[in-house]
Amino acid sequence: MTRGADLLSRATARLVEAGVPDPGRDARRLLSHVLKVPAGRLTLFLPEPVEPDLEVVYLTLVERRAERMPVSHLTGRRMFYGRDFLVTPEVLDPRPETETLIEVALTEPFATVLDLGTGSGCILLTLLAERQAAVGIGTDISEAALNVAYWNRNTLRLEDRAELRQGSWYAPLGPEDAGFDLIVSNPPYIAVSEMPFLAPEVREHEPRLALTDEADGLTAYRAILDGAALRLAPGGRLVVEIGASQGMAVSRLFQVSGLHGVRVIPDLAGRDRVVVATLPGGFQHFSARKR
Repeated sequence: MTRGADLLSRATARLVEAGVPDPGRDARRLLSHVLKVPAGRLTLFLPEPVEPDLEVVYLTLVERRAERMPVSHLTGRRMFYGRDFLVTPEVLDPRPETETLIEVALTEPFATVLDLGTGSGCILLTLLAERQAAVGIGTDISEAALNVAYWNRNTLRLEDRAELRQGSWYAPLGPEDAGFDLIVSNPPYIAVSEMPFLAPEVREHEPRLALTDEADGLTAYRAILDGAALRLAPGGRLVVEIGASQGMAVSRLFQVSGLHGVRVIPDLAGRDRVVVATLPGGFQHFSARKR
């Protein structure tokens, strides 16, 4: 039987040959997944022999990664803000950059939150897990994406506080679904002209509907802003993720819509990542909305 260390070396070399970014990290993540050991303890298992059937599984996953399939699609899991989420090809792979949106949202209290285009549910569910008295709604046009969000919601035991509805943006909401303290979204913001330049992991394996509006990358922000004033409480906040070059354009849309205190927040790499603003009209309230 082949030792884990030798398998890891072979896999890393294969991923280097395929031009995969950070091949050593991915080879380790896949081996940890196959051996069912915590990534931080993998080194302890590397001197040990690996069962032949597990070796076959591992090398198969490595070949699929060499074809640029995302690691999260191979393992079915992705860590986001310290929690493990189910990920499938039907949803965007939660990225560390999106944690900037979480940090911004958590800077002020809220009791009610609406997540537009919830996908895997990672944003809505993380916010509710961090604010244990809050309740929220997540909407998504994709039934397949909502199935993933349901699974994540139930795993985190948030069934009583997170409601999921199918439809485009605000369409699944009724007249009673208003007065939200917080609206968040990571919408499709990639312009169609930018799609050919995306990494193959994204361009070929993630849902196109969640990536691009097939236009200038700003369509979703216009739709979100069209309904924001009707759904936010006075003093409520709108927090959205943006592409690195969209800070000025999205800020202008926010300002024209009448929101106040528009700010662009960078991620840890210093790239514009989040736009946040407040609906004027009074002090924000934080009494939980009846459901």
